[in-house]
Amino acid sequence: MAKVAITGSSGFVGGNIAKVLQLAGHEVVGLVRSSDAPKLPWETRVTDLSSINSISKSISGFDAIVHSAIANDFNRLQQDRIFAYDAFVGLTQRVVHAANQENVQPIYISTGWVMDGTSHNVAESDPGNPVNFYGVLKSLGEQVVRDLAPKNGAIARIEGVMGVHQTQEVGPRTQDVGFGYFVTSLVSDLRAGKTFTVFGGERVNKMTAPSHAAECGAEIERIISRKVAGTFHLVGDDAIARMDYARLVCEVFDLDSALLRESDPPQADLFPGAVPVDTSLSNVVTKQKLGLGALPLRKLLECLKNEIDTGEISFITKPEVA
Repeated sequence: MAKVAITGSSGFVGGNIAKVLQLAGHEVVGLVRSSDAPKLPWETRVTDLSSINSISKSISGFDAIVHSAIANDFNRLQQDRIFAYDAFVGLTQRVVHAANQENVQPIYISTGWVMDGTSHNVAESDPGNPVNFYGVLKSLGEQVVRDLAPKNGAIARIEGVMGVHQTQEVGPRTQDVGFGYFVTSLVSDLRAGKTFTVFGGERVNKMTAPSHAAECGAEIERIISRKVAGTFHLVGDDAIARMDYARLVCEVFDLDSALLRESDPPQADLFPGAVPVDTSLSNVVTKQKLGLGALPLRKLLECLKNEIDTGEISFITKPEVA
């Protein structure tokens, strides 16, 4: 069993990773900034994330640290560059420096938005070419891992993540110009008999190879158990366009596709910057290195349906505890 620290374990992606690792029998500790933070289903340690020494003390004796924490106020990120740089690149530097001090494997959660959106099913070896400030910040974080932890650092790119929040009783966030919360917001509206408008237009991420949050946790469990380094694409096997994706969701969830509409997003929902059109990632090398089986999108959607309908976390890849 491994001891794993997680930044951002109260968030959507980090919480799913923490839950899956915990179910696999690993010891999970969330690093939180304040003792006033909400109670989580795993141990937490108050850690000054502005201090390498504080992070180092919190992860002493651990096997890995998963860095999933982000600042997601995109308007502030664009307007306050010093804050943005420190929240993404500076924090990643501190996490990796602390990991190196304690001989702990750093695992950095990144995104398909490090790509420029002009290629399809991009390979793990592609370093990226971001077209907006968010992609730049995540790309710089990836480079921190490559530079500071070339032998044991892992970069885990995820894309269009679907899933159920593990630490908050909240409804689905509305659709945005990316693919985050696309499925859950669609399911929520159609199950209520409402129409759902699939975003189109020039400033929209139109194609992805979706990730499933709990499955990402299962694949990170493989990275930790196998102690492998490099860049991994924790996505499903299938790239899909936005409206085709919506129709497939209707099939899997037995929803009325006649309720689907298509329109440009409202001005208020536009991202404050350019948007990559195609963020699909290839998982061929990842599957080879982690020993993964088939990860069809339909099966990932079935996992999500089970989560929504039963409240139980669901994923394809079985734990591989060292």
